[in-house]
Amino acid sequence: MTNQPYEGYDPYQQQPQPQQQPQWGYDEQQYATQQWQGQTWETQTHAPVPAAPPASAAEPAYTAQQQYAQPSAQAQAQQPTYTTPSPAPAAPAPSPSAEPDAGYGPATLAGNARVTDAQRARIEGRSPIIEPGMQPALLTALLGLLLAATAPLSSYALVVPLVILQAVTAAGWFRLNGMWPARQGIALAFLGGLAADVAVLVAGRDQAPAAILGPLGIWVLLTLVLQLRSHADPDTRMYGLMATVASSALTIIATGYLGADPDAVSVGAAAVAVAVLARALPLPTPASVIVSLLAATGAGIAVGGMTGLGTTGALIGAAAAACALIGHRVASYDYPSRFVHFTAGVALPLAAAAPLVWVLH
Repeated sequence: MTNQPYEGYDPYQQQPQPQQQPQWGYDEQQYATQQWQGQTWETQTHAPVPAAPPASAAEPAYTAQQQYAQPSAQAQAQQPTYTTPSPAPAAPAPSPSAEPDAGYGPATLAGNARVTDAQRARIEGRSPIIEPGMQPALLTALLGLLLAATAPLSSYALVVPLVILQAVTAAGWFRLNGMWPARQGIALAFLGGLAADVAVLVAGRDQAPAAILGPLGIWVLLTLVLQLRSHADPDTRMYGLMATVASSALTIIATGYLGADPDAVSVGAAAVAVAVLARALPLPTPASVIVSLLAATGAGIAVGGMTGLGTTGALIGAAAAACALIGHRVASYDYPSRFVHFTAGVALPLAAAAPLVWVLH
């Protein structure tokens, strides 16, 4: 046994080198450690991810392992980069005091009723009146000329434009009062007009007053009974009762064209047609009203001369024109919609003139 000299502890003694690991290929090194280069995102309910602290000199083993896991600079440049898409930042919850979005009004967000055009006009100091215009006036004139042309032919020919007038009157009055859809009320008023037409055709023109006033009283009573059976609140029932009674009355009274003298119907309907057209002209309101009355009186004289009524035609024409202007004014109230203009704006001038034509014949 050979004695070897004792070697003391040498702190700087070289440690035996570990067996060198075999070099991996590029593909193996690429998939051994996959680098994800992308930003992490934070949400409002999670704390941000803290960054890893830098390695210190006191951790040589961990540093060596980390350096071993890092690919070379050339391999990292050739390695494809995988990035995760960053989601859009979440929109903050709207606070109660925040302003509403530009596409929605406060009434839509709060669930309240929309501010009507009439209320906005009153707040801004504008007039809540919009006249129907020329297009509804042309329709009124067309319907009036149909009444004037079919009246001398026969009562059954006159019924066709009269039924159209009654249907438009029933629908227009409910829409003018803001009650839409009100199918039951419209159907009830229209059926009252049809009942009055049938009663006049069966009884004849001589019994027209009883044939018109009878259905009117029955329909008022029927409307009252139906509203009493309603389960709505008292204000709603009263409002529905008044609207239904008024619509039924206007629709039934329009039957006066069927009970009046055919010559008077021709004069009155022609005068209404001329008055409404003149009222639609772009003139100041006082001048437009005067022009309408004068034009209707002239039309009454002309048509009265053709039918043999003479100067009576002027009186019928002027009275029918005055009632037509009242109906035209009612249809212009409270910022009505285009549907109101093409229903109430068309029918009310003719329906309002029917009682005077019937009385003055």
